[in-house]
Parts: sequence; C-alpha cells; structure tokens
Amino acid sequence: MDPAEAWQVLENEPDAVLVDVRTRPEWGFVGTPDLTRIGKQVILTEWRQFPGMNVNQAFVPALMEQIGTPPAKIFFLCRSGARSMEAAMHTAAHLGEATECINVREGFEGDLDQEGHRAHLNGWKARGLAWRQS
Repeated sequence: MDPAEAWQVLENEPDAVLVDVRTRPEWGFVGTPDLTRIGKQVILTEWRQFPGMNVNQAFVPALMEQIGTPPAKIFFLCRSGARSMEAAMHTAAHLGEATECINVREGFEGDLDQEGHRAHLNGWKARGLAWRQS
C-alpha cells in the first residue's frame, strides 16, 4: 500500500497501527512520521539493529510489548520499503491471519532521484504526509 493509502486507513480505522522499523539514527536524524493529528503515535522498533544491521531477534516480542493486543492491521515503514517488507512478513508468520501485516511501499524517504537524493520522487515525506524531525 502506498503511504497516502496507509494514512487514510490509519486515520479511519481506530485500531490500525504504524510501525517504523528503521534504526535509531534514522529516527533521530531523518525524522519520523507524525500521527498526532489523527490521535495516534508511531511505534518505533528496529527490525535491523544499528550499527551491524543484524535482524533484531526480539522484534516481535518488543513490538507486541508496545502494541499489546494485536490489532486488525499493522503497517510497517522503513526508508524505502525493503526492510519493512521483511518485518511485515516475519510478523505475519508469528501472528497468523487475525492481523493483517501491510508493507508501506516507497517507505519514509522513497527512491533515489537522478541526483542520488531521497524524499523527492516518492515516499511518506515526498507525498506531503505529516512528519517531524528531532
């Protein structure tokens, strides 16, 4: 699902959740989605842990500790959509069919443009969705 579609579902479905699976440095330096306008908070849980980028073996337990009861829909977001797809598939395998695990295509920053820069072609930021930087 693209970022704008994900925003609409998050806005209209009270129990839908957004999980940002990027690393702590990405959250701190690049920014995070801002869901305060729709009365929600983004769940921040690293799928691959900085600096080695190894898979977080405690990802699902850490995620469920923050979420509590599994919602009907969990959206997963990373920089461009690759790590979040991995995290969504992994989580779906652990939670089963009761929870739909959905990858947010394009990610937070999207694809590289012709000059090698992100956040211009597509992605959460380029689509003008709410975000903040620390």
